[in-house]
Amino acid sequence: MKKVILSAMMLVGLAFTAQAQDISKNALGLRLGDNDGLGGEISYQRGLSKNNRLELDLGFRNSNNVDAFKLTGLYQWVWNIDEGFNWYAGAGGGLGSWSYDYSANGAKFKDNGTFVFVAGDIGIEYNFKEVPIQLSLDIRPELYFNSDNYREDNFGPDLALGIRYKF
Repeated sequence: MKKVILSAMMLVGLAFTAQAQDISKNALGLRLGDNDGLGGEISYQRGLSKNNRLELDLGFRNSNNVDAFKLTGLYQWVWNIDEGFNWYAGAGGGLGSWSYDYSANGAKFKDNGTFVFVAGDIGIEYNFKEVPIQLSLDIRPELYFNSDNYREDNFGPDLALGIRYKF
């Protein structure tokens, strides 16, 4: 039984390492999704090795009552599925700031604050061969701290579609 378990673990490890591929050194674009309106992000990826990279995202929100920004940093591991298709997982965190100002029934409400968060990330991407474009779809669960009135439940599942230019 020990040999079967050891063989299975070695096979899984081989599958992850044998699928390593070259990822682009740099990619810059947009990550569009929704997590309480902080959906538009400028996204930058920096390749660190053949299957690891750093992703930095700066998100903005400007609605009728709320203005906010969020800076996210993630370390990602990338695995090849098939030619051009990859899946990835990562972990990281970030910080942000928010303010709201609105009136209701003659009363004015105004508040602001900052928050920090930890995040995970899992997704799938396609890298085009003919053009230096990358499309991705991922989910980034985020757990907020110090958020005061910004989030009632301190959790946000951030689902997004990304499009980046690789260089």
